[in-house]
Amino acid sequence: MIEPIVRIRIELRDIEPKVWRRIDVPLSSTLLALHDIIQVTMDWDDAHLFEFRVGDKIYGEPHPDDVVYERKVHQAKNVRLKDLVKRGADRFVYVYDFGDNWRHDVLFEEIRDGEADTDYPAFVDGARRGPPEDVGGVSGFMEFLEAVLDPTNEEHKPMLTWYGKAFDPYDFDEKRVRRVISWFAYRRRGPLASHRRGNR
Repeated sequence: MIEPIVRIRIELRDIEPKVWRRIDVPLSSTLLALHDIIQVTMDWDDAHLFEFRVGDKIYGEPHPDDVVYERKVHQAKNVRLKDLVKRGADRFVYVYDFGDNWRHDVLFEEIRDGEADTDYPAFVDGARRGPPEDVGGVSGFMEFLEAVLDPTNEEHKPMLTWYGKAFDPYDFDEKRVRRVISWFAYRRRGPLASHRRGNR
């Protein structure tokens, strides 16, 4: 089945060298689905609140505190990417974890028909591992990197113990990302995918 897709580049702000991902996503996908996809590609755990800032509107999962802070948050599950395209939005901001405040620039690079033999969403490419959860934002991540990459640093062992394993900033486990995104695509296709693959 051929369907319209959008190629999206996601880039984490304020970190050099850049942490970025590129994915092909059906235009029929919701912002909530895009949130799930970004979580996988950045190796986040979906353990915190998130929001998309598109122009002067905020999309996420409304929370009682929003009323206190006089914030109007629209349901991310009710907005599809094609709706944003119709409104002329081709770039916006995705924020994850309001404590660490991870801000991502999201850019629609290209809209086209998908390939008939490809299930979407599909991972395209990317670079560098994203920061660990709860590392303390940009400054905390820089301190974390200094420690884990320098065996002589007095925080080297404590940081590795905290993280639970070695940390290679250049390896974002692309095989895992592709596997999980492929699973998303397979679930989305359902019976159609099963039929096309001969019920395997």
